[in-house]
Amino acid sequence: MVRTIVESKSKTAIIGFDQPFTVIGERINPTGRKVLNEELERGDFSRVEMDAIAQSAAGATILDINSGAVFSNKMADDPRYADNNFVEPTLMRELIECVQAVVDTPLCIDSSVPGALENGLAAAEGRPLLNSVTGEEERLELVLPLVKKYNVPVVAISNDDTGISENPDVRFAVAKKIVQRAADFGIPACDIVVDPLVMPIGAMGTAGLQVFALVRRLREELGVNTTCGASNISFGLPNRHGINNAFLPMAMGAGMTSAIMNPIALPIGPLRIKEKRAEIASAGIILPNNMDDESFVQLFNMGSTATLAGKEMEAIRAANFLTNNDEGGGEWIKFNRLPVKAGQEGRGRSGRSGGRRRRA
Repeated sequence: MVRTIVESKSKTAIIGFDQPFTVIGERINPTGRKVLNEELERGDFSRVEMDAIAQSAAGATILDINSGAVFSNKMADDPRYADNNFVEPTLMRELIECVQAVVDTPLCIDSSVPGALENGLAAAEGRPLLNSVTGEEERLELVLPLVKKYNVPVVAISNDDTGISENPDVRFAVAKKIVQRAADFGIPACDIVVDPLVMPIGAMGTAGLQVFALVRRLREELGVNTTCGASNISFGLPNRHGINNAFLPMAMGAGMTSAIMNPIALPIGPLRIKEKRAEIASAGIILPNNMDDESFVQLFNMGSTATLAGKEMEAIRAANFLTNNDEGGGEWIKFNRLPVKAGQEGRGRSGRSGGRRRRA
C-alpha cells in the first residue's frame, strides 16, 4: 500500500488507502479572512494559536499554514510590502514557529513563493508536507529540488501553463507528468499527493463524477495519494455543508485519501443568540428564565456556543467506520460521546438517571 508520511517533532500522520481519511486543516490562511490578515499585519498571532488548537482538537491530523497575506497599511511606508516575495518568507517562518509552540500537529507549508516554502521547510520540525507544485516547467524546476533537498512529500496540483482544464483526461496527464518529473529527481510516487482539482458543481454538473473518476485513475494507474480543496465542490450554493457532507464520503469511496478543509464548526455568537431570543419572544414562546445560551442554541438547533468539530467531520468519521478504517468503531463512538454537564454525572445521553429499563 502507498503511504505518504508527514511528521511533526513527535507525531506522525499517514496518508494512505488503508488509513483513516486525513484531514488537513485549512483555517490558518489570511486569504479571504480580513480580520486575520489585519492581525498578522500588526504582529498579532493569537488567532493563529486558537485556530491551531481548535482544528487539532476537532480532528485535523495536519495543519495547512498559508502565508498569503496582503499588508496594505505597511505598503504606504515601505513599497516592498506590495511584493509577496518580500512579505511571505518572513511571515511563513513566524507562522510555523507560532503554531509549533502550541500544538504538535504535523504541518503543510502552503505558498506560491519559493522563498516562503524554503523558510517554512527550514523552520518546520519533523517532515512537513509541501503545498504545492504544478505542471509548469519553471515551477517544477523551482519546487522539486526543495522536495528532494528536504526529503518531504509534496502536493501536486493538476494544472500547468495552459491553466485548469475542464477535461479530466488533461488533468490526469498533468498529474502523470509531475509524477514522472519528480521521479527524475529521485522523488518516489509515495511522496506525491495529487490534487486533481475539484470544480464547483454549481458551474459544472459533472464536477463530482469527474473527480471520482480521476481519483480512481490516479490510484490505479499512478499509485498516488490524493487530496483536494473540499469546499470547492459547493462554491456559490446554499447549504454548502450538506453538499460537502455527501461529497466527502463519495470521494473517499472513489479512493481519495485526504482533503484540505475546515474541520470545525464556528460557534454561535452573542448577537445571533440575542436576535433569536427576540424572535422567539415575539412569537409568544415563553422559555425558562434561567436557560443558558448553550441550552438555548441546542434547543433551537442553531449549533453551539463552543468551537466544535464540524458536520463534515461527522461524515468523514462515519465513512472511516464503514470502510473498516476505524476498526471496531472506537473513533466513531468517541466522537459521538456527549460531554457530561455538571450535576449529570452517572446519567445517560438524555440526562436521565440510569439506563433504559429492561423488560421482564
